[in-house]
Order: sequence, then structure tokens, then C-alpha cells
Amino acid sequence: MRITTRLFGEIEVADEKIITFPGGIIGFPDMKSFTLIYDEEKGTDAGIRWMQSLDEAAFALPVMDPLVVKADYNPEVDDELLKGIGNIGPDNLLVLVTVAFMVRLPIVIVPVPLVILAAIYC
Repeated sequence: MRITTRLFGEIEVADEKIITFPGGIIGFPDMKSFTLIYDEEKGTDAGIRWMQSLDEAAFALPVMDPLVVKADYNPEVDDELLKGIGNIGPDNLLVLVTVAFMVRLPIVIVPVPLVILAAIYC
């Protein structure tokens, strides 16, 4: 799939790189399809990554691995919220948090996890 984004211009997104949130994400229920954009050379060491919407070219959330700034980050997620996702374990799970940039203020790491199954994003 080829899309034109506001931040990254025209990019190619392989079908296996599409992340689907069937119910959308909090605050944006109509945005269901995303991909992660990051420096591939850095791989999992990439600091800020971008969760680019495939439904709205102008929308991309900065996200990062919370363990980079808080090594003991371990969110508790209500089992009811995970119902219907399937088997979740350390080998098929990616937890990211959103990052807010504010003018004249420090960067704020928003500690609400975005849970992404590696089975969806491989």
C-alpha cells in the first residue's frame, strides 16, 4: 500500500506492517489502521517512533518504548480489555507509550500503554 503522509511524504507500507485496532484508539475511534515508522537501522533501539494513521494521512502519534525512561514500567491492564485479543505473552507483545511535545516545557511521556501484538505487526 502506498500512502502520502503529512510528516513523511509518500511511503510504501507492506500489508504485514499494518496494525489494526478494530475499535480505533482512545480519542480517535474512526482511526483503525496504523503502521510504525522508525529508523530501521536502529531497530528496537530507535528512540521516538511514529504510529502513522493509514486512515488519516495528517495524523501520526509519536510513541516510544517506556522501558527507555522507566526500566520498571509494568502497566496493569484489566483482563476485560484484553478479551478477544488471543494469547498474549512476552514474545508477541509490544508496549509503547505516547510522547507529548510541548513548547517551552519538557517532553512528557504519557504512561498509558498502547498494546500492539507482534502477531499483527511482524
